[in-house]
Amino acid sequence: MPRPIDHDRRLELARRAVEVLEREGLAISTERLAAALGLKRPTLLYHFPTQGHVIETALVALLTEQAAHVLHAIEGRAHPIDRLFEQMRAVHAFHAGREHRIVFLTQAIATLGGQRGREIVARGVEVFAAQRRAAAERVREGIARGEVAPCDAEALVSGLRALTDGLMVQRVTDGLDLRAAHRLVWEHLLAPLKRVA
Repeated sequence: MPRPIDHDRRLELARRAVEVLEREGLAISTERLAAALGLKRPTLLYHFPTQGHVIETALVALLTEQAAHVLHAIEGRAHPIDRLFEQMRAVHAFHAGREHRIVFLTQAIATLGGQRGREIVARGVEVFAAQRRAAAERVREGIARGEVAPCDAEALVSGLRALTDGLMVQRVTDGLDLRAAHRLVWEHLLAPLKRVA
């Protein structure tokens, strides 16, 4: 009977493995990756049959931590528009100074390509799907109550997601200070939709 996987150990190994992959590159051999982690090759393969499994585990863990951080940040916000704005700011705050990790994981997925890459992207999407549906539903409810100006709730949530991700990439590539972008999003996109404080 195979031994059960220690999920905490697997998660810690995935985090450490991603650090090695970032430093050494995705072309590193399984033997070298295992040695860098202080493991034997069979032990590494027991936990992660492929590099894709390392990337998937690390990405899902990072996105799960991000989701918990964001949920805590928006907890006290009642108005759906305030919650959307705080969500964007919380995502950026969560990744501040370590955006390279999410960018690396995203690029690593792209290099995997094929079915495995699509499976990993689907896992990442799953982490936030319920949160996005709930955000759009809160906007629709706000519209029905007269607290939010009529708008396409799904398009609003999707657009903010694109802005959030795009700004984070710009902070990595250009060192962009996000305060001005946040102010613009608030003043010209979100605040005009807010009808009730």
